[in-house]
Amino acid sequence: QVHLVESGGGLVETGGSLRLSCAASGLTFSSAVMAWFRQAPGKEREFVAAISRTGGDTYYSDSRRDRFTISRDNAKATVYLQMNVLKLEDTAVYYCAADLSRLRLGIRVSEYYYWGQGIQVTVSS
Repeated sequence: QVHLVESGGGLVETGGSLRLSCAASGLTFSSAVMAWFRQAPGKEREFVAAISRTGGDTYYSDSRRDRFTISRDNAKATVYLQMNVLKLEDTAVYYCAADLSRLRLGIRVSEYYYWGQGIQVTVSS
């Protein structure tokens, strides 16, 4: 059974930083394209960043490209999201997701089969 468990969320002031982690089990992690999505209250889940199986390729939504960094450690079966210069609008539940069926970096919710339970990130002024 596949499990994705996010950690590292919490409350941070604007301009601050957080590093999210997502520990995976029950799958061959090095065979999975991994991604982060987020969902703010009343809004649809949206793509944040994705990383290839080896970590050699990454893709970001345009608005997060300069502030967020996705990375992975296949030996630890963990994917990370470093978030810097956080803004109020970054407040959301953040989800990690895994795709074992494609090589390309998907940006749609429908392209990821496995999901974590989500973790809250709250940015305060």
